[in-house]
Amino acid sequence: MAFEGLADKLGAVFKRLRSRGKLNEKDIKEVMREVRLALLEADVNFKVARDFTTRVSERCMGAQVMESLTPAQQVIKIVHEELVVLMGEATSKIKYASKGPTVVMMCGLQGSGKTTHSAKLALHYKNQGKRPMLVACDVYRPAAIEQLKIVGEKAGVAVFEMGKDNPVKIAKAALRHAKDYGNDLVILDTAGRLHIDEELMDELKELKKEIQPNEILFVVDSMMGQDAVNVSKAFDEALGIDGVILTKLDGDTRGGAALSIRSVTGKPIKFIGVGEKLGDLEPFHPDRMASRILGMGDVLTLIEKAQADFDEKKAAEMEAKLLENKFDLNDLLDQMQQIKKMGSLSQIIGMLPGVNKIREEDIDEKQLVYTEAIIQSMTAKERRKPSIINPSRKKRIAAGCGLRVEDVNRLLRQYEQMQKMFKQMNKKGKRSQPNFPMGMGMGNPFGF
Repeated sequence: MAFEGLADKLGAVFKRLRSRGKLNEKDIKEVMREVRLALLEADVNFKVARDFTTRVSERCMGAQVMESLTPAQQVIKIVHEELVVLMGEATSKIKYASKGPTVVMMCGLQGSGKTTHSAKLALHYKNQGKRPMLVACDVYRPAAIEQLKIVGEKAGVAVFEMGKDNPVKIAKAALRHAKDYGNDLVILDTAGRLHIDEELMDELKELKKEIQPNEILFVVDSMMGQDAVNVSKAFDEALGIDGVILTKLDGDTRGGAALSIRSVTGKPIKFIGVGEKLGDLEPFHPDRMASRILGMGDVLTLIEKAQADFDEKKAAEMEAKLLENKFDLNDLLDQMQQIKKMGSLSQIIGMLPGVNKIREEDIDEKQLVYTEAIIQSMTAKERRKPSIINPSRKKRIAAGCGLRVEDVNRLLRQYEQMQKMFKQMNKKGKRSQPNFPMGMGMGNPFGF
């Protein structure tokens, strides 16, 4: 997970800070030196890290911290506030056209994920009620047009292409098509290069001049570290970008680019790519990201994901079943599949407070797969009434899913524990929360 190393180091610094009680100037200087080292190790720009710790130090020297009964909490609060300022304070959104379709021009180096994230962006706005259209303006890279058509089809979004024609001509024709067919969002997937060159910039400048897009978004791979910041700055100076989409923040990246881009370029991060699926695109919220870095979780984003991915009608039906104690293994399987729509377990758990205490290697993504396989190896009757599963049935189920009888027994025990817990809750008159059954009485569902 992104920022895992930084979160661990800052967590260790603040843990030592809590044990000191009152703080003096020497304590604060020592803490800020460790914070600066943690930022530099996370690949944050040196000047950005230095200025950040200077601002935090100046605020920490005030009476609010020095005379506080809980100085460590005050320091953490200040660090959180300064992280938010560093990354842009407010969430930055796309500017819509007052008349006609809104045009978003995507640009970036080859291999940054520009084409895929064009489709991700289109799907994001399609889910918000827009009628997006993707436009194939990359006429140089082999199979670029075909790739856009494939991801566009997966997203359920129209793709406009004119083969290897002139990109400006294609964009102009696409705008006319969008007006005729009622597409209110046009996303131009432009050509990239392996490096910044004059020919690339000239073509992008020509597109900008002729099309006058409402928004120019630069797509950059966060795995590039400080190079991501430098390339963003170069594109901004040459083209004048409006914002950044930072990709691969779900990978083993130190995350320094996310903390440096706003300060170095003056341009906001508008979206982050957090996975390979087309739905794995999130608006960038500086305050929520600051909370993740400090191990406070991101419950708001988790709630938004749940609201977007869970079927309200199914949730209501599930609640009724739980209250009537009729929740069976078919329902459990259905709920697990709903959870998978929200993303990987590491993503979901990463949004929970205290995640820095859980190591990513301790999260076993395969546990959900194994549980699904076991349930799918059962007959319809066995899923409805697990109590009929005797030793011979267990052997057949284990053979059918390629697992052991012990694994089948473990799932059945966990299911029984769930049933007991729901009975107790119903007796006490408490309402259940069926949206997240895997977190309730399932023993060790996440594998850690």
